Amino acid sequence: MSDNKSQFGFQPENYKILLIGLAINVLGFILMIGGAATEANDFDSNELFSARRITIAPILIVLGYVVILYAIMKRKSTKE
Repeated sequence: MSDNKSQFGFQPENYKILLIGLAINVLGFILMIGGAATEANDFDSNELFSARRITIAPILIVLGYVVILYAIMKRKSTKE
């Protein structure tokens, strides 16, 4: 037997980064929703094609996925 303990890959820091990535991702999806019309025949193109929905929300969603991927791939630093 060796002295090396097998450790789980995720450390508490990884979980914190993962939760931050999930929060960014959820924020992006929240920014993308909304703008429901009160009547079926109403159409507001300014609300549907706003910069918030077309630009900011997708950027936040992709950024959230990048942060989540970083949290999964990050290794524990081995300082001796």
